[in-house]
Amino acid sequence: MTGADSLHSLRTRLRSLRPAAFGADPGGARMERIRNSPNFADGVFQNPVGARTRPSGSTLEFAKVYFHKEERARRSPNGMMPVHATTLADLARPPASGLRLTWMGHSSVLAEIDGRRVLFDPVWGERCSPFAFAGPKRLHPVPLPLATLGPLDAVVISHDHYDHLDLPTIRALAGTDTVFAVPLGVGAHLERWGVSTDRMRELDWNETTNIAGINLTATPARHFCGRGLRNQQHTLWASWAVAGPEHRIYHSGDTGYFPGFKDIGAEHGPFDATMIQIGAYSEYWPDIHMTPDEGIQAQLDLQGGEPHGVMLPIHWGTFNLAVHPWHEPAERTMLAGHTVGQVTAAPRPGEPFEPTDRPAVEPWWRQCATTPLEGWAEWPPPEPTGAVVTSAPDDDLVAEI
Repeated sequence: MTGADSLHSLRTRLRSLRPAAFGADPGGARMERIRNSPNFADGVFQNPVGARTRPSGSTLEFAKVYFHKEERARRSPNGMMPVHATTLADLARPPASGLRLTWMGHSSVLAEIDGRRVLFDPVWGERCSPFAFAGPKRLHPVPLPLATLGPLDAVVISHDHYDHLDLPTIRALAGTDTVFAVPLGVGAHLERWGVSTDRMRELDWNETTNIAGINLTATPARHFCGRGLRNQQHTLWASWAVAGPEHRIYHSGDTGYFPGFKDIGAEHGPFDATMIQIGAYSEYWPDIHMTPDEGIQAQLDLQGGEPHGVMLPIHWGTFNLAVHPWHEPAERTMLAGHTVGQVTAAPRPGEPFEPTDRPAVEPWWRQCATTPLEGWAEWPPPEPTGAVVTSAPDDDLVAEI
């Protein structure tokens, strides 16, 4: 055996010991396509604008905040978080308007659009972690078992972090006829987990695929990727614009605020409904997750600068991933949206709604949240008297309500 053969054998043995949840690294033709991407440079995928992907500031200061007993208590519900009880029965009836969204928790959303069913970032696992015994644990049960969800035309993945790409969920879906639309490079994970390549559509930014008569376009986002011990940045992250014959929707995935929302809206909007990340933000990582105020601004940018359509806040309430109180993203988003006249939705997990017939917002999270020291804001909020915000918020702004 030559030295090269021995090295190859060692690498093969090491790969065999790699936990399945880590997925797989792109190689071969897939890696060649990655290297040829206009968004790949210096050996890694690049963000549309600069972004710090590692926490900034003092680790010691962050640890003090993270482990503070009183603040830790606020990061989880203090009672049973309500889950919609009749999800299965509600989904058995087709949407009257042709468009219906069902938030399953975190960033998982079932979108029924023009007779097709698209599932975004499905995470049915108990933990968003490579290990069953450690990692952020679900704060509420899934609204219904995955097996009862019914047939899907497409599963869309925004990126390969554990709270968006879940091994047990993908393995369960691998045995169906569903087509997967994923960012460039993510197909390597799916292939290892049993999804055949003929059921994958791997897209670079601004590429479009047609599945069952609807167009799905991978659009830019400001984030990063990685699942294993080595984060090689060889899988892309994306937001998604979906267009059917009658309706258009948008899913942000994970992203920091950036000017590109205006370009996405101009190219693919206006949107009847959007799903926008507004949770797990922190002053320690201001470039890769949006605050509620930034989420509202992104919504306005996507809709040409004016309130339009219905915004569904996502990426909050299901997993404890930051130091803010667990309910704060919803509370701040509803108040910020009201201030600028943007219609927002606030369904309980599993509660379907049609943007044309959105139920009135009820602050249901207050029922199982610790009351803020300053008390709850007035509800419903008073009518706004100030000017509408039309410029981008400060990345480092973390407003208090």
